Amino acid sequence: MDITLDKKDEQQGALLTVRLTEADYSEAVEKQIKETSKRAQIKGFRPGKVPAGLVRKMYGKGILVDEINRLLSSSVDGYIKENNLRLLGDPLPVPSNVDFDTQKDFDFQFELGLIPDFTLPTGDSFEVERPKVELDQSTLDDTYEQIGRQFGENTTPETSEAGDYISGQLKQETTEFSQKVMLPTNKVKSGADKFVGVKAGDVVTFDLKEAFGGDATLIANFTGLSKELAAGVEGEYTFEVEQIHRSAQAEFNQELFDKVFGKDAVTSKEDFDAKVRETIQENYDRESNNLLNRRLIDKLVAETEINLPKEFFKKWLVAANKGKLTPTQVEEHYSDYEKELKWSLIRNKVVEEQGLNVSNDEILDRTISKILSQFNMPEVSDELRESVRGFADNYLRQENGKNYVQEYEAILAEKVLDNLRGQIVVKDQPMTAEDFRNQPQA
Repeated sequence: MDITLDKKDEQQGALLTVRLTEADYSEAVEKQIKETSKRAQIKGFRPGKVPAGLVRKMYGKGILVDEINRLLSSSVDGYIKENNLRLLGDPLPVPSNVDFDTQKDFDFQFELGLIPDFTLPTGDSFEVERPKVELDQSTLDDTYEQIGRQFGENTTPETSEAGDYISGQLKQETTEFSQKVMLPTNKVKSGADKFVGVKAGDVVTFDLKEAFGGDATLIANFTGLSKELAAGVEGEYTFEVEQIHRSAQAEFNQELFDKVFGKDAVTSKEDFDAKVRETIQENYDRESNNLLNRRLIDKLVAETEINLPKEFFKKWLVAANKGKLTPTQVEEHYSDYEKELKWSLIRNKVVEEQGLNVSNDEILDRTISKILSQFNMPEVSDELRESVRGFADNYLRQENGKNYVQEYEAILAEKVLDNLRGQIVVKDQPMTAEDFRNQPQA
């Protein structure tokens, strides 16, 4: 057997050639023929007495092909491990015309995609901005309104008043847009009187853009459109009323405090205000960190120079997806595939160099915390955590271990990002909550 590797440095591709002679496989083939003759059941012959020559004639070619495939697989895998080749995907067999009936020696070739060495552009010169949200009074007022409405008395009157919420069908004939929506009349900036005094079955015609003062965020929240599409809405829409929703604001007392944060978690209006502000800030900080992570990934992918085996990668995508992707589709979306691949290589490099790992206890603890979070309890006792341990363990075993792998990958991804954030300059970008909500989130 002879194995050679021809590297194509300019594209990080390589061609692996395996040359087999009759001496490489003949002994194993003969052994398999003898074993088959002992097991074969052929009419006219007693079990175990089938002549080897007859077995060779009937099954020899199949046995030869199986043995060569086994030998190829083991030899290619062995060569890759012995030479520490870092590969993208799997080796792709090069199509060839092989005649197993007459040939004694065989040449098989495999295309390889080699993963190149690369350096991450981290350090003091690598800077990423993180939004630092400063709460404004408008955001606090909106939050208190939502709390008061959520925990207040809800009714469905026949006729609307200012401040009601109205559910119905929003349509525009010219664009064939149709969507069930919930209209917050207190957010309508122009023509709000059109929605006062309406009842189920009434149809209101209005200019959507004008009604919300051209605010793309408000329009998007109302219609379900993306902010980009919401910014471009034009013309009149019709709104067919289906039901009126009215909430009497809840009184801000101990009963409300307990409903929002748990029994006696806060006991005064001052403590409640502080807790509300703290909770809102924590939510924005979490969203800011998520945005920081996305920006960090995007910048690393864009600025890390990795000489990818592009042509091999395209072929491998088609082969690995087994008919679900065509070469044309790969070309159309190649930039997305390349971005995903580069981030995967960067992530693996960090894991390897920093020795990152995830323990079973970490996976189990994370799963227990996720389950307990559904109960929305301000405090969780050790006894309660222990009581759901068995349920969490059972969950991780489901789907043939798929749930376990998902939790493992999620924790590992967090560790990679934590490590990377420690190697770059994070610059806080002060902004209001409204500005944060209105900015692109990627």
